[in-house]
Parts: sequence; structure tokens; C-alpha cells
Amino acid sequence: MEFFRIKRDIPFMRHALVFNAISFLTFAAAVFFLVTRGLHFSIEFTGGSLIEFQYAQSADITKVRSAVETLKFGDVQVQKFGTSRDVLVRLPLRGDMKQAQVTEQVFGAICQAEGGQLVSKDTLKGPQRICQAGGVEPVTLQRSEFVGPQVGDELARDGALALGVTVLGIMIYLAFRFEWKFAVAGIIANLHDVIIILGFFAFFQWEFSLSVLAAVLAVLGYSVNESVVIFDRIREAFRKFRKMSTSEVIDHAITSTTSRTIITHGSTQMMVLGMLIFGGPTLHYFAMALTIGILFGIYSSVFVAAAIAMWLGVKREDLVKSTKKDIDPNDPNAGAVV
Repeated sequence: MEFFRIKRDIPFMRHALVFNAISFLTFAAAVFFLVTRGLHFSIEFTGGSLIEFQYAQSADITKVRSAVETLKFGDVQVQKFGTSRDVLVRLPLRGDMKQAQVTEQVFGAICQAEGGQLVSKDTLKGPQRICQAGGVEPVTLQRSEFVGPQVGDELARDGALALGVTVLGIMIYLAFRFEWKFAVAGIIANLHDVIIILGFFAFFQWEFSLSVLAAVLAVLGYSVNESVVIFDRIREAFRKFRKMSTSEVIDHAITSTTSRTIITHGSTQMMVLGMLIFGGPTLHYFAMALTIGILFGIYSSVFVAAAIAMWLGVKREDLVKSTKKDIDPNDPNAGAVV
């Protein structure tokens, strides 16, 4: 399916050096911010407390944040979770306090901000602390969880291992499917996308959580898919147009996939933007990572992966064998079989 077909090949490779210079500067900036600022890891990696509350009415996030900040627990994160009545509070690790004490203090501060006080209530599950004000419960405690530093370290190691295995798998796949030059070009382009995503998160100090790590892994697969489509079209063009130079073959391959790229990435980006705008805080950074990854994935597949493959010296003999069926007899550019 094509929205349009470009009849004349666009000379992408003529400007490959300029675009790769821009790409290198962007990559270097991302590395700089990663080294100087680092990532703002969520409590899933660093350890800490996660407490969820439910309000009887729509919650005032500003009031909740102010109440929790009076406890001076450090870098506290307060956000709506699910509905306008659900609030999620994230607190950094407190080695001098138990989880029950942290929960009691946070719940007490929030309850006081609502004009109530904490009281004990007998339930089927045993004694429970509730917030009571004028005979009603303006806010209730839904759950309280603790993530220890050891669990966070394990998640960080497992995440790095998953990223490494994914990269290795992509390289092996591209080397078997095409040729080692394409494998090198493809993995450089994919790592380019990953580092730039991480650079954005380091520069803006956005929270890096497990959902963001999942988005980074998804971008790796998404980006390599675009590279594979272009590489496959390059192989077809080498087989069909024997008198074209390598740069002309690559220009033709990219031009012929332009319509497909617009359809695929456009529809995907619309879905991701929907999550970014309407998904709420839970999906915000996940969708943000995907948005950045999709945009730079297109750029890297066209200007980074293809250009590096060209500079590595990829040629027709690397991809196809010289046989009569490789040549289209109706192609005026096709040469004689040797």
C-alpha cells in the first residue's frame, strides 16, 4: 500500500556527511548529559516507598504535595494514578525508618491537610488506620509498598543485561540476514537512538522507570525493523540495477520506501501521542521515550545506518550472486551478466 510514489530518486547520500555530523553532535551531547547529570532513577531502581491513597472527591495534587513535603523526606513525587481520586506518593529510601512509620507519617500529614485525624478501625482484616473528619473518610490508604536497595540493584543489572542481549541478538540477526557491514551499521544506528533517548531523560531529569526501560527495548526492535526494510530494498536494488553506484542504489532504496515509512511511522506516532496526551502520569514517560525513539529511529535508519553501510564499502557482491535471474530484462540500467 502506498499513498504516493516518488518517480525520481532523492539524493539522500549526497548529504550523508552533513546529517551524520549533526547526528554525532547530538549523540555527543546526549553522552555529555548522561555523564554529568546522570539518569533520575525511580524507586524501582534506587529503593524507597510507594504509597497509594484514594480520595472521596477529586484530589488536589498541590495540597497533597505540600502536605508531604512538610515531612522533609527529600525528593518526593506525587501524581494522580488512574482516576482523579487516586494519588500515588513516591518517597526515597529512608534507612532510619521502617515502612510502617513512613506510611503513618505520610498518611497523617495528608489526613491533617484534609481537616481530619487518624483513628483506628476494626475491620475483617484486623485493626486499620483511617482518616476521619466529621463522620466521613475523606481519604483512605489503598496500599503501601517498599522496594529495598538490593531489589533495585538487581533490577538495574537485569535491565542492563536485557539491553545487552537485545543488542547482541540484533547484530547476529542482521549478520545472518544480510552481511556483517549491515550488522555494524544497524547496531550503531540503534545504539544512537538509545543513547539519545537516555540523553533526553538525563537533560530534563525525567524519571527513568521500568516502563521507560521497556520503551527503550521496544525502540530497539522498532528501529531495527525500519533498518531491515531499507537493507532489504538495497539488496533488491543491487540485484536489479547493476549499473548504479552504491550511493545511487541506497538513494533508490530509501526513496522507494518513503511512502511505507510515512504510513507506518505516522500511524504508530498517532497512537503513541494518544498515550502521551491522554494516558496520564502512568504512561507519560513511557510514551515520551517512544516518541523520541520513533522520530530518531526514522532519522538513524535513513541517514546513519545506510550511510555507514555505504562508507564500510558494501557492494553488490556482498549481498547477491551473479545469475541471470537477478537481472530484470526490461530494466534499461541492467548490464550484461558476467
